Amino acid sequence: MNLKKLLASTCRQKILEALSKSQGMNVMAVVRKINSTYNETNRNLKILEQEGIIFSEFYGRVRYIKLNRENQRTTLLLQALKTLESEKKPPFA
Repeated sequence: MNLKKLLASTCRQKILEALSKSQGMNVMAVVRKINSTYNETNRNLKILEQEGIIFSEFYGRVRYIKLNRENQRTTLLLQALKTLESEKKPPFA
């Protein structure tokens, strides 16, 4: 999937933003942080994981999600998100 399609989902944008500000979090913490449903969040987490943007680790039954910061595409996505966020703000705010 190309980067443009990865950023097409608001849910995926929120997931990336939340994970970029943390060392990782469990799935339910992501759901609460982005104010979404479990099903919607999990569906988008699977897409991001298939693309190598994030990865999961299990601690017992808890699935912990982290950004794959070694992936160049992850860096590009985070830069694009930062650019999009700066365009939303008024110029003199």
